[in-house]
Amino acid sequence: MRAAVLHRTGQETLDVRDDVEVVGFGPGRVRIRLRAAGLCHSDLSAMSGVLSHPAPFVPGHEGAGDVVEIGEGVTEVAVGDRVLLSWMPSCGRCAHCERGRSHLCVAGLRRLGTPGFRYGGDGPGAGEASGFYGTGTFAEEVVVDRDAVVRVPADLPYELAALIGCGVTTGIGAAVHTARVEPGASVAVIGAGGVGVAAVQGARVCGAGRIAVVDPVVSRRERALAFGATEALAPEELRAVAKGLPGGGFDYVFEAVGRSDTVRAGYDAARRGGAVVVIGAGAQDDQVRFGMGELFFNEKRLLPSLYGGAPLSRSVALVVELWRTGRIDLAGMVTHRVALAEVNEALAQMRGGEALRTIVLPG
Repeated sequence: MRAAVLHRTGQETLDVRDDVEVVGFGPGRVRIRLRAAGLCHSDLSAMSGVLSHPAPFVPGHEGAGDVVEIGEGVTEVAVGDRVLLSWMPSCGRCAHCERGRSHLCVAGLRRLGTPGFRYGGDGPGAGEASGFYGTGTFAEEVVVDRDAVVRVPADLPYELAALIGCGVTTGIGAAVHTARVEPGASVAVIGAGGVGVAAVQGARVCGAGRIAVVDPVVSRRERALAFGATEALAPEELRAVAKGLPGGGFDYVFEAVGRSDTVRAGYDAARRGGAVVVIGAGAQDDQVRFGMGELFFNEKRLLPSLYGGAPLSRSVALVVELWRTGRIDLAGMVTHRVALAEVNEALAQMRGGEALRTIVLPG
């Protein structure tokens, strides 16, 4: 089968191969024929090393497809079910899961680097690769653990299901579950990529009165207006606009970039008593600095939000219902489509800021 492999961290292009096979099927495992994969900025971050992941690996963690085979003991899904993949599967038994916070379960992280693919046959260039965060959706098929699969309605298009697997759930969940934005609140979203646009839609669903989107790329921030943003700002405009608001800042600022300087800018743009919601995935060594005095005196809340801030099954059900009732626009977020053989073109589109969300079609 065909899959795209990153051999070494730091490479900017993927090796698209036709001699790949999935490995690891057995009890408790599920084999999926992928129909659509979304390209998320986290894939680029893993390729560059900003997010740590052992190479070689097959990138891609937003994916949807059909179950083609189930291992012994799998009862959650059946052959023929339409499913999306979870890159942060929960075990159901740890303290986080028992407290109803299964999105914080780290059981899946212990499997990083486990081979999921073999390539090269028996030749001298043969090797094994893992799937990014246990998935690896830039492939025609994957084998994953039973807890990494979420069944979705059969009428949900594969492309939209793939987006729900990460970016959409992360952004909408941050507004609905983590921040719990109140009707009429003022909101700023820093970063107008897929996660940022999802946060804009989440804030709109919550009834926010003012939603400012902040991005250095004119086309990106203006595009966010179609998804519910009420104004589009360049980064250098944020401070002045924030100071002109009642209370001297926004009620909520969502940071969807994953950099210390934008977290700091978000903190400065929030009013006293406001909240800064961090949803961008950043590097471990990129540290943001706050003074103890300002933390105490301003009482601004720092609210990191991982994977939508709620159990994935709950978040998926919410997003599907919002889509079904027409309250969010998922199809409009798909700006590009490429075949798996053209995945490097998709990477270039995302790096240049041209794409909001690109769908990679494995077939």
